[in-house]
Amino acid sequence: MEEYSIKAFVFDVYGTLFDVHSVVNKCDEFFGGKGTEISKTWREKQLEYSYLRQLMGNYDTFYSITRDALRYAVKKHDEQLDKLSEEELLTAYIHLSTYPEVKDILVQLQDKKVAVFSNGSHDMLDPLIKKSEICDLFDEIISVDEIRQFKPTFPSYDHVAKILEVKPKEVLFMSSNGWDISGAKNYGFQTAWINRQNLPIEELNLEPNIVYQDLTSILEWK
Repeated sequence: MEEYSIKAFVFDVYGTLFDVHSVVNKCDEFFGGKGTEISKTWREKQLEYSYLRQLMGNYDTFYSITRDALRYAVKKHDEQLDKLSEEELLTAYIHLSTYPEVKDILVQLQDKKVAVFSNGSHDMLDPLIKKSEICDLFDEIISVDEIRQFKPTFPSYDHVAKILEVKPKEVLFMSSNGWDISGAKNYGFQTAWINRQNLPIEELNLEPNIVYQDLTSILEWK
């Protein structure tokens, strides 16, 4: 671990604090036996559509992207989505479950600046956090929607540093997404990859400062 004084702990949201696949049971309710596959495709297309919109210069909110990704996922798996199922599945995205260690770790970081930074737009990000057990444990809820620049663009991470009034090296950025870690490292943040799926490091010559299986060990950065 490199020696820097960390002033701000910044967390990605989806897949890092909240389990995006906690929607599987709800998917199974509507599409029996296909919940896991639909949830996986839904997440893949959600990320892909954010990248594509960024590249094409056609910004839309993450809520709209999440809806469009759901519609694609259901079609891919030869199912039909009606108004009720679409509404309930999108609602499920603001009731995602936190990972088991999350609350305890956040409580122990309250003497530092603690923030989340997400591609999620405030119309889905704020209700998710407000309804969770960790709603009072953040100093800032930061969304790319404020500058309409999706991660992993350089300006998106710069937006975080400006809001928190810290230097890049004074931030420990945590994400379960390897591409997000690469983007944050490219900007200059200290990075801890929360590798919940035991995946290989991205081949982008931007390795994380450290890799953990969950958030438990990040306290050594305090």
